Amino acid sequence: MTNRICHIEIDDKGLARPTAEIEQERRVAIFDLLEENSFGLPAREGRPVPPGPYRVALAIREGRLVFDIGSEAGETVGAFHLSLGPFRQVVKDYFQICESYFEAVKRLPPSQIEAIDMARRGIHNEGARVLQERLEGKAEVDTDTARRLFTLICVLHWG
Repeated sequence: MTNRICHIEIDDKGLARPTAEIEQERRVAIFDLLEENSFGLPAREGRPVPPGPYRVALAIREGRLVFDIGSEAGETVGAFHLSLGPFRQVVKDYFQICESYFEAVKRLPPSQIEAIDMARRGIHNEGARVLQERLEGKAEVDTDTARRLFTLICVLHWG
């Protein structure tokens, strides 16, 4: 399948060192993303669509979320920048619920952990929906891919 990400890179230069939990979330999201994803570039301005699979580099530069897209061979295919504004509240909510979840796992019974985890998944789904909206016309991703990319966006926001 060519409409997929074959490599993902997170540019975290200059960012705070993540906690062990955040680092684990990042590793799992990258692993899951590379195992299974759907990522395509739409036709723009009548130009042919560069074929995938794609190499994606995520970064935050000048207050914007940057997607640098390359071909499997490493040639630059394109880039797009998204405002971070629409993500701020959902990322903040996600970090708060993750903190509660990580604490709950240490000391609460499974029923309470499950309730917090359901809330965490709901916020995660909201983040994925916002990302899909923001990517409209720039990249086509399915819900699972958007969820995993949202996790990586949260990692970039850490600190």
